[in-house]
Amino acid sequence: MSTIRTITVDTLTRQLAAGSVAEFWNVLTDDYFTGEMIPGSRRVPLDRVGREAATRGLARDTAIVVYCSGLTCPQTQAAAEKLTTLRFTNVRAFKGGLEAWKAAGRAVEQPAEESVV
Repeated sequence: MSTIRTITVDTLTRQLAAGSVAEFWNVLTDDYFTGEMIPGSRRVPLDRVGREAATRGLARDTAIVVYCSGLTCPQTQAAAEKLTTLRFTNVRAFKGGLEAWKAAGRAVEQPAEESVV
């Protein structure tokens, strides 16, 4: 299996501002989701990642960034591995997740209920 590529807070911020991240997913499962999300992201729980990619008909080279709560959360890595196994070629894992985002002084938002897929 290929190595999962990661992305830093600063690089993620620049890429989001440039519009170069096509899909930005909070992959926390319902058991761990606290209601906080990074602005611009959508909720796609880990157990629905494959189904979401298939349902949306995403191209294999779609720029996808996944994240969860922080460095100790395994769901970011699991989601990135699942997408890579499904032959997506432009996947990044934001392993710092919500913790790193907030530690960098960046804001989070509370999503509307309908943003959950």
